[in-house]
Amino acid sequence: MKILVIEDERKLSDSIVAYLSGENYLCEQAFTYAEAKQKANIYEYDCVLLDLMLPGGDGLDILSDLRRRHNPVGVIIISAKDALDDKLRGLQIGADDYLPKPFHMAELSMRVYAVIRRREFAASNIVAQNGLRINLLDKSVEVDGQRVELTKSEYELLLFFLGNRNRVISKSAMAEHLSGDMADMMDNHDFVYTHIKNLKAKLAAAGCKDCIKNVYGTGYRWTEV
Repeated sequence: MKILVIEDERKLSDSIVAYLSGENYLCEQAFTYAEAKQKANIYEYDCVLLDLMLPGGDGLDILSDLRRRHNPVGVIIISAKDALDDKLRGLQIGADDYLPKPFHMAELSMRVYAVIRRREFAASNIVAQNGLRINLLDKSVEVDGQRVELTKSEYELLLFFLGNRNRVISKSAMAEHLSGDMADMMDNHDFVYTHIKNLKAKLAAAGCKDCIKNVYGTGYRWTEV
């Protein structure tokens, strides 16, 4: 799962990234309005942590732009501005949650988890498909009761497929999901094929076969059986 942290206080931003990275989230940072707007327009994220007071602009304008473009990303406002008007305006524009500073990192993590779960998996802690059962809380995967041990990248790919079921996903989109904006600097995305190959082999060995289909010249698709 990929998160964009829009926060101009670098120490706080670094603390958020350190904590959430420890929770196996892929985090990217933006410290100014211009940088935040550029990343939000170019890349796809599962959740955006949005400060309102940014050098060069208002964070609510970024939120407005996301919703105007019908971007479904989950947005949590994190701001020292605790005025009721700002909170209400943010929620009216389309924010999913509002967490005033200061906050505990454990609470922030649970808010992030709740937003992602609600937006991508219908508010359930369990994702079930094709005999597959994923517990989002403990990040465990089973096929017909048999535990399947996945690497972090394989697990992230599996969730990405399920969150985009029956849609064709390009190799570049998967590379960006796994590596963030670092994907732009890679010569190729062959590592994605390796992760997909290993994921398919592990699922097939447990009895979940032919769920990931190769769409020639386009990408891959998770197919519901």
